[in-house]
Amino acid sequence: MQVRLTGGQAGDNPQLVPLLDDRKAAGRGTGFRLLADKAYSHPSTRNTLRHRRVAHTIPERSDQVAQRKARGSRGGRPPKFDPGTYKKRNTVERSYLRLKQWRAIATRYDKHARTFLGGILLAASIIYLKTH
Repeated sequence: MQVRLTGGQAGDNPQLVPLLDDRKAAGRGTGFRLLADKAYSHPSTRNTLRHRRVAHTIPERSDQVAQRKARGSRGGRPPKFDPGTYKKRNTVERSYLRLKQWRAIATRYDKHARTFLGGILLAASIIYLKTH
């Protein structure tokens, strides 16, 4: 599991590439499939994932579908999307909910980011050990 701590107002998409870099630095290859929500459905993100040969399942945003259809035959093909695989993403959402059951994480009592990150890693390790 890779974890990055950012400010509460920071978006998720800009952290994807550094997270992939952390994964590669940890010696974990590209033999995985990225399941992401529509927030990651940006052409630059898809190009980066293709360039890094990371298999991904990301739904297309409605504005992107409309824009592609408005361009007609020049709009290109829609990106490949497998709804069956995407259904497995609910495990990620359930993991966040399990983390938020820890009071110190849900309310962020810790003053320092390092302490908060340590709490997240501890909670995630315990949750992993309980479920596996």
